[in-house]
Amino acid sequence: MSNSFVLKGCIAFSDSSKSIVTFNKGYVVSVDGVCQGAFPDLPERYNNLPLVDYGNKLIIPGMTDLHVHAPQYTFRGIGMDKELLDWLNIYTFPEEAKYSDMDYATKAYTYFSEDLRRCFTTRAVVFATIHNDATIELMNQLEKTGVITYVGKVNMDRNGGKNLEEENAQTSLQATIQWLDEIEGKYKNTKPIITPRFIPSCSDELMKGLGALSKERGLRIQSHLSENKSEIAWVQELVPQSSCYANAYEMFDAMGSKEYPTIMAHCVYSDRLEMQILKKHGVFIAHCADSNMNLTSGIAPVRRFLDLGINVGLGTDVSAGSSLNMVKTMLITLQASKMYYRLVDTDVKPLTFEEVFYLATEGGGKYFGKVGSFKAGYDFDAVVIDDSKMFSMRDMSVRERIERMCYNDADAIIKDKYVQGNRIFTKIE
Repeated sequence: MSNSFVLKGCIAFSDSSKSIVTFNKGYVVSVDGVCQGAFPDLPERYNNLPLVDYGNKLIIPGMTDLHVHAPQYTFRGIGMDKELLDWLNIYTFPEEAKYSDMDYATKAYTYFSEDLRRCFTTRAVVFATIHNDATIELMNQLEKTGVITYVGKVNMDRNGGKNLEEENAQTSLQATIQWLDEIEGKYKNTKPIITPRFIPSCSDELMKGLGALSKERGLRIQSHLSENKSEIAWVQELVPQSSCYANAYEMFDAMGSKEYPTIMAHCVYSDRLEMQILKKHGVFIAHCADSNMNLTSGIAPVRRFLDLGINVGLGTDVSAGSSLNMVKTMLITLQASKMYYRLVDTDVKPLTFEEVFYLATEGGGKYFGKVGSFKAGYDFDAVVIDDSKMFSMRDMSVRERIERMCYNDADAIIKDKYVQGNRIFTKIE
């Protein structure tokens, strides 16, 4: 199948963060992998394109996972009885140390990559480990899936525990440069991203070096920010001259720019000062509600981020988040927002379904450019969903069906998935 075609079905996409456009038995058009728009009736100029009629199935834009840890996929859904720092030391760091074994890494990343290909995600920003060979293996596998990704070789020269700590800043920086040189020009769908795990795992010298490297190579950065109160206090001890956690990154030139935006995961405890820094640099916040609740971290004030015009998308944060399923992530985002309103601050109204659908599609998709919508000129990323097993006596609108899917995703079956007009997954009946 070429990447110029028409899909017919029950279409839904965000017109803005406040509204969802729907067409019952409408049309959405891809020409050379670029969306030409969605329509209630097919314009004549597209009559000669191949048409795939999906009947009553839902057709929505692909979703963007702004924050996921590929090596942690092997222990998703377990070890949730600890808070962040203990969880890292007891579960995460020992698991990630295993990726020095290429047989282990190859097999584990096969599971992750195949399941990513089969889920709602069409774009993802991924953490690997400190190991160059394993990171390249992950990139090789992701390239084959057709999902478009950023992948980061993780940097850690302190506080990594046994077998997960690079010798020093220079060793870590040199390994990162070797990794970048080895993969240069190798991939179409998979790009590198500079990845200091977080300030407690990276010395000042390493952080400064990574900030300089990102500027020198024109590369983006991803990391973690203000996830847990103990973590924040630790950063203040490590970088006492900083005014806040975000300022510590800023001091190391690691907050990026609007041209090369940094992703900061979590931001649960970001205050007004930190928010101003995030907005100044054009940072994208990866909101990971599932992870934040599982590790008893807290609930991020997403409404405040949006009101200030800060970029926000959603992240599954596997394996502190328990699933790659972005629809489940939408649900937990909605629930967390309601609890923030009820239990933390009644002046901060809960997120609406329209807003969360936008965050999962176009909001996070903006990190990749014109992605996450069926507006004309956007990359044609789409997921076709069979929700016929969700039996109902109601005659439901398309809008009601996608909301129901969010709250009851277990019976939503992905039929086909497209990235830039290329069909990368189809369910075998």
